[in-house]
Amino acid sequence: MNGQGACIVQNDQTVLLDTSHPEFEEAREKLSGFAELVKNPAMFHTYRITPLSLWNAAAAGWTPAETVETLHSLSRWDVPAKVKDNIVLWMSRYGQLVLQPSGEEEGSLALIARSGGSRLPEELLRLPSLKQFGLKHAKPDRLIVKASYRGLLKQELTRLGYPVLDEAGYRKGAPLSFGFRSALPGGGEFRLRDYQQESILSFLGIEGAQGSGVLVLPCGAGKTVIGLGVIERVQCETLILTSNITSVRQWIHELLAKTTLRPEQIGEYSGERKEVRPVTVSTYQILTHRSRKGEGFKHMPLLSGRDWGLIIYDEVHLLPAPVFRATADIQATRRLGLTATLVREDGCERDVFSLIGPKQKEVAWKELEAKGWIAEVDCCEVRVPMEQGFQKRYEQETGRGKFRIAAENPGKTAIVRQLIERHGERQILIIGQYVGQLKALAAELGIPLITGAMPQAQRSELYSGFREGTIRVLAVSKVANFAVDLPDASVAIQISGSFGSRQEEAQRLGRILRPKRGDNRAFFYSLVSDQTREQEFAERRQLFLIEQGYEYKIRFAGPKNGETGQDQKEA
Repeated sequence: MNGQGACIVQNDQTVLLDTSHPEFEEAREKLSGFAELVKNPAMFHTYRITPLSLWNAAAAGWTPAETVETLHSLSRWDVPAKVKDNIVLWMSRYGQLVLQPSGEEEGSLALIARSGGSRLPEELLRLPSLKQFGLKHAKPDRLIVKASYRGLLKQELTRLGYPVLDEAGYRKGAPLSFGFRSALPGGGEFRLRDYQQESILSFLGIEGAQGSGVLVLPCGAGKTVIGLGVIERVQCETLILTSNITSVRQWIHELLAKTTLRPEQIGEYSGERKEVRPVTVSTYQILTHRSRKGEGFKHMPLLSGRDWGLIIYDEVHLLPAPVFRATADIQATRRLGLTATLVREDGCERDVFSLIGPKQKEVAWKELEAKGWIAEVDCCEVRVPMEQGFQKRYEQETGRGKFRIAAENPGKTAIVRQLIERHGERQILIIGQYVGQLKALAAELGIPLITGAMPQAQRSELYSGFREGTIRVLAVSKVANFAVDLPDASVAIQISGSFGSRQEEAQRLGRILRPKRGDNRAFFYSLVSDQTREQEFAERRQLFLIEQGYEYKIRFAGPKNGETGQDQKEA
């Protein structure tokens, strides 16, 4: 017992972090390596240590002893024995089971138990959910399984608490020879940043022996460029899957601008075009499209219909369930996941871990901010009162209806107007969940609006106008949550969101993270109806960013004129 640490470790694997402790920032950074933030009240932030958080830590190089020692150094009192035992148990299971080529039966793999796990094969054979895979004994320390079960077996073993280290190897794929351009079109030199090169090496390994896993970097850090770097290193035909058609065309633009690939070597596979070429860029939506419920996904064969040597899953946290299922069948192809956050609101983080791969590298948002690679962002939650009539409607409503009324509070419009005026000539994005709310606000303020119903050509025209500076303020629905490159946006005003979505909050802040000329600063405002369900959901939305080191100032808008009152700080 030392009585001095910033953390209180509890028997149920939760850790309370004292926000007033002088070592709060240092403790937060260390905790994030092996635990996940689940609540952030003002006095104590609550973290939880889970098997998945520990397996990702193990994949990043943490040892059980190092993890226990770090937790002990942070703890105010002794770490409960049960917690230490669970850390050792769960982390020791990472790498205990390994998949390798069997060398015994054609079309089979060996599931090998390492490091004192000689009894494990017998235990696995007794588990009912594994009988479907037809596991057979080969030697005391190994089982044989058909290679076609590679993904599904890893998925089930992860669910059972036995993560598998996949060393079964990958096909090379059809060769593709190209390089990076040293000079960019329009002038300027192209060079990979240090952390981008490190991310590529983390994925491929020093000997190029790895080849499946996830790289986690903030929006604006150049994840697309990292993807290009991996393709350039492996020199093979590649399928790139991303979240929307705007992102498809941004990938194609980057491929043409930064590599020696020719236009005829790059294909767009979308609702408008069906080009399958050595590097093909498509969307999750087109892969999961079907004419009617009950029919198959007619475009899903794109995943296996060509000799891809690499599949890149951009915005991997958005991967839909049917693509997970298809991915289970293509485990012999290298898989790279790119994302700003591994948070998934559907709880499928384990499927990302088992089918795409473990977290190979995470680059801290604040680390890149300190080096000037992304903008420094001031985050502010503005709590907006509701006028009496609207408040009455809110009180009479129930469930989700309550949240929506609070989210569409018309009092937010006056605050948006003030923020636009306050930020002078800065370029501003107004982002919301509800199209009706956005239409009303856009009409009142006389600004253009992009929604999902707008034709792609019209969206592109408005995005171009914003990039060129002819449009200063642009309202966007959730279609702009992901993979939209608007480098000069330096103010984002969020007027409504998807309940407590942490990933959405992170992605929306990411719209303004590109480095800025001059002071390299940006501003993120979240407008929340005061003392409503929306305020409760806002606290959950902010969790991921708070874990990254961002702080939200709380301001209260005046009941009549929108003037802000005394600032409060929430770590």
